[in-house]
Amino acid sequence: MLSQRRELLFPSVSGAAVVDLHTDGEVIRIEARCAPTGAACPDCGQWTARGHSSYLRFPVDLPTAGRRAQLALRVRRFYCGTAACGRRTFVEQIPGLTRRHCRVTERLRQAMGAIGLALAGRAGARLARVMGIATSRTTLLRRVMDLSDPAATEPRAVGVDDFALRRGHVYGTVVIDAETHQVLDLLPERDAATLAPWLAAHPGIEVVCRDRAGAYAEAAATAAPQAHQVADRIHLWQSLASAVEKTVVAHRSCLRDLPLPSPEPVWETPTGAAHGQGDETDAPTGKFAERARVHHALVHELLDQGMSLRGIAEHLGWGRHTGPRYARAARWQHMVKGRKRQLPSKLDPFKPYLTQRWAETDGKVTVLDLHREITDRGFRGLYSIVCDWIRRDLPQREGFTPAPPPPSVRQVTGWLTRHPAALTEEEKPHRKTVLDRCPELASAAELTGSFAEMLTTLDGLRLPEWITEAVTSGLPGISTFAAGLERDFDAVTAGLTTDWNSGLVEGAVNRIKMLKRQMFGRAGFKLLRKRVLLA
Repeated sequence: MLSQRRELLFPSVSGAAVVDLHTDGEVIRIEARCAPTGAACPDCGQWTARGHSSYLRFPVDLPTAGRRAQLALRVRRFYCGTAACGRRTFVEQIPGLTRRHCRVTERLRQAMGAIGLALAGRAGARLARVMGIATSRTTLLRRVMDLSDPAATEPRAVGVDDFALRRGHVYGTVVIDAETHQVLDLLPERDAATLAPWLAAHPGIEVVCRDRAGAYAEAAATAAPQAHQVADRIHLWQSLASAVEKTVVAHRSCLRDLPLPSPEPVWETPTGAAHGQGDETDAPTGKFAERARVHHALVHELLDQGMSLRGIAEHLGWGRHTGPRYARAARWQHMVKGRKRQLPSKLDPFKPYLTQRWAETDGKVTVLDLHREITDRGFRGLYSIVCDWIRRDLPQREGFTPAPPPPSVRQVTGWLTRHPAALTEEEKPHRKTVLDRCPELASAAELTGSFAEMLTTLDGLRLPEWITEAVTSGLPGISTFAAGLERDFDAVTAGLTTDWNSGLVEGAVNRIKMLKRQMFGRAGFKLLRKRVLLA
């Protein structure tokens, strides 16, 4: 019966015998003693059975059956019989239950470490109280710091990237196994002097996936010359997009007074009650309402043609929930109802004055003059607020159509870097107009498309030809980007011809961000490293 009690209470403990067990209200008291006749000295390892004395220890244990466990463990002190040993007496320990100078059992210590890894300090302390464990947030963090690091491995391929400990000020380096996707280590800096010793300690590395930072390239070349460096494709594309934006900025004069074609209505709203439109005399107005009307008609027409909801989402480039919402709505007005009422504008007190001045001049006064007049009267808003309201709400003079605003640099950059098939029906003619107006941007679009084709098809053998064409084009941004590829030619070629990439490292960085937010961004590097490696 006593052995059965011991196995029930301490299933992973050997060397302890339960002497008595009784309950007192919400407390279960367990009295136990050590079963072996002797013990080994912790310094010299010599076994001895010569007893000195005994006393009771009261290590705190996990709650049992919802009740607080009170453990009274009788331990013995022994003499060490080895003359050369510096220890004269020692107290026996029970493996799996106790350790020196510890007031909790090993399983409670492990449980607190697991809670600390999962939830960190304050949240872990709240969960521990629910589980009946009396502890504090600092104790949980100490239990996490006491945990051993995972066993060292010899990776064949690694990915490295930086992460922010304090954004804009302090950065570290994360190293992952590119094959098993496990985080191998966190380093406190993102320079070559920090990464090089780590790479040198792992001579079996054959592949290093990295971004195009010079520090990581230098560390890999110095400490792991046998490894093939691979420049990540996502970082290459981001660098190219930045270069294209610089090219657009340099030629933004081509965008001024650009005669963008006005979009033609492609989908007409069906009349009648075919799709539950009903009477539209009191229909909502505004940009969102018009967009909802067109999208609702488009979705229902595609449904009538037999297209599935998933096919509609893929065809229109929508999320998987947008199409079903329009399909379930009997009328397009249902997509507008319940939206928040438009908030008051800082232009509201000046609208009567603007309306009066517009009527007095028959719409011939410039918006810039009106903006100056109301600014003298206390308006503190932007010119664009006045311009948008006048174009939208005030009647224009007969025969006058205000010119649409020119496209922004970011819009044009998006038209050049996105696949033409991914553009909307409204964006396609705009892109064509821009390219016809500016030959330099047309060259930039052609170079961007050819690089994207190399990147998606892993046809990096065409890279020298592309670099030559980009450098000789003389386009600001793109020419500089191409010249930079020559300095890192081998790594870029490997990135455009092999399947290795740093996407897994980006996922690890996102996980680090989550753990930082969980600890309110106040965790030190050592604690953050423990949670990343062990959680």
